[in-house]
Amino acid sequence: MCPAERNIVDSAVARVSAVLSAFDAHHPELRVLEISRRSGLPKATTSRLVKELLEHGFLERDGSRLHIGTRLFEFGELASRHRNLRSVALPYMADLREATRQRVHLAVLDGHDVVYVEILRSKDAPRMASEVGGRLLAHASGVGKALLAFADPVLVETLCERPLKPVGPRTITSPELLRRELARVRNLGLAFDHEESGPGVACVASPILRADGSASAAVSVSGWSGRMNLRRMGPAVRAVALALSRELHKSGSAGAAL
Repeated sequence: MCPAERNIVDSAVARVSAVLSAFDAHHPELRVLEISRRSGLPKATTSRLVKELLEHGFLERDGSRLHIGTRLFEFGELASRHRNLRSVALPYMADLREATRQRVHLAVLDGHDVVYVEILRSKDAPRMASEVGGRLLAHASGVGKALLAFADPVLVETLCERPLKPVGPRTITSPELLRRELARVRNLGLAFDHEESGPGVACVASPILRADGSASAAVSVSGWSGRMNLRRMGPAVRAVALALSRELHKSGSAGAAL
């Protein structure tokens, strides 16, 4: 029995989660052996779970390959916690893209990751790996640092106790440097990313705050490093984040965005 299986063997829900979590934006279709390898579950366990998930519509088959089923999509449509956030944010994001001609992200914090809730692409910005519903290590992105700076200090400390994995050529991997960076973000209300999330990528982000001062989400613009004037774009990003904070407070949705 592998270590991953020993960790989750006692929980049926965790085993199902491990199977479903094997799929992501870079692995939308997988064979049973690939699911077994990526989930850490034995092939026999994986095969049994896959069979049951197929029966209930949580997975669908295309020949020997499997992908997420429409039943999960239906549940996703019911998960409305981000729906109002997106509907309120989209007009502001569209204006921000028009003003900057850069890629605009809206993201929330989930543990030590950011999850992208909405993305408006731009032909002038670099192609990036970020996708709606995709994840990125929070310490390695502008939106992530904007969110961490206003997150529970306990969460930040648990993050700093682990190795900070590099994602881009200039990702912060020192816990002390990250703590100092988050203090600067709290002071400025802006987080900058200079090739921390990927080669050639620059980003400026700002948190969307709840009434209690914690961040419910963050908005950012991203473009080519060396071609974007992050300092000049920062005030526009900050203005959008402040406007969204006010709008979500008025609608009573800021606390529910997460």
